[in-house]
Amino acid sequence: MIQLFMYRIKEFFFLVLFIVLSSIGTGQIISTKSVHFQVDSSMKSGELIELPQIVWINPALEYSNSTKNDVTLKAEVSATSDLEEVEIQLVEKSNKQIIGTKIYELREGKRGLTIEKNFFLPDGDILISLKAKTKKGGTVLSTRSILVGMDAMKNAVSIDRKDYALIFATNKYDNWSDLVNPIYDGNSIAKELRETYGFEVEVVENTTKKEVFRKILEYNRKAYKPQDQLMIFFAGHGQFDEDFGEGYVVAKNSVAIDKSKTSYISHSRLKTVINNIPCKHIFLTMDVCFGGTLDPEIAASRGGPDITDPDKDFLAKKLSHTTRRYLTSGGKEYVSDGIPGEHSPFAQKFIEALRTYGGSDRILTLSEIKTELEKLEPTPRMGEFGKNEDLSDFLFIKRAFQKDALKDDEK
Repeated sequence: MIQLFMYRIKEFFFLVLFIVLSSIGTGQIISTKSVHFQVDSSMKSGELIELPQIVWINPALEYSNSTKNDVTLKAEVSATSDLEEVEIQLVEKSNKQIIGTKIYELREGKRGLTIEKNFFLPDGDILISLKAKTKKGGTVLSTRSILVGMDAMKNAVSIDRKDYALIFATNKYDNWSDLVNPIYDGNSIAKELRETYGFEVEVVENTTKKEVFRKILEYNRKAYKPQDQLMIFFAGHGQFDEDFGEGYVVAKNSVAIDKSKTSYISHSRLKTVINNIPCKHIFLTMDVCFGGTLDPEIAASRGGPDITDPDKDFLAKKLSHTTRRYLTSGGKEYVSDGIPGEHSPFAQKFIEALRTYGGSDRILTLSEIKTELEKLEPTPRMGEFGKNEDLSDFLFIKRAFQKDALKDDEK
């Protein structure tokens, strides 16, 4: 709903801009991400420009992938005035070769079109463009990039992917007792992720509830590619409410006695907003008390094998499945903040797991991390949420391996 609202605001802004441009008799093309708007320069001064709207159903994301060559394009095109034509074009991005074009010429009075068309696409990075034009001259061009075939995905593992980490760490609280280690833990984990695994890391300290969701919204608006990964980490206070059967992250400004829990960040809302981030691979980690109540079964209670094949086939297969996995420092119990100046027990073991590099293959999997942490008390919990797929994983790929793989591509 937030994305739709922001899109409508943006659409209105450009509509106003087009009216101004047309009033001075110029033709312009303005681009916003994957959407381009064009105004016919032959239009009369002051004439209202009505733009068509394109809604992608499949592929829904700006960047996606498919292990299969058979791809179905689904989209809805609509306008408040008559549509003139809608055009689909497929382009192989590496050599800019046009694979195919389909034009729909629309009859008088047609203001909407539902497109559902199957394509057999060659392996590679394919750009799908959809252009809609009204009889009054307003044109919208929207695109989607889709990586097709396992070979193309293997290449993307080495040269066309990015890992992100967003770390929330809170030591200081307005209404709760302060903690000593979350910020130290967060920055230490950030350093390991950045220097060893090449993550692009942001550490956000002592945030309010509003600031947490504002920052998550920023990451929701990023343009992720199919092989990109996002890790989100929370370190700080947590709470569980037996009456609501719900676990919570405590924000800097959360009220100490809040019977309605409106000042807290509920696990259910957190899972929902993170699940909606358009990144295919997301790993949520929580070093907070009662973090394990992310799992509904744990919240309701009262009171896979390791793979070490290091080649790009393994990476491509793992990164072809949507990932929504979580790891928490405990279940339905309090967890230790640790000794001042040292890490929390969970953070210490997590850092040690990162420093194993996954062994000789230099690929650290979630199951390997779980093995490193399973001797902790309380026992960390690992599970899935949202649109997680079977066989999914979140991979920490040591930088040296990424460089070696890239060299192999250059041979």
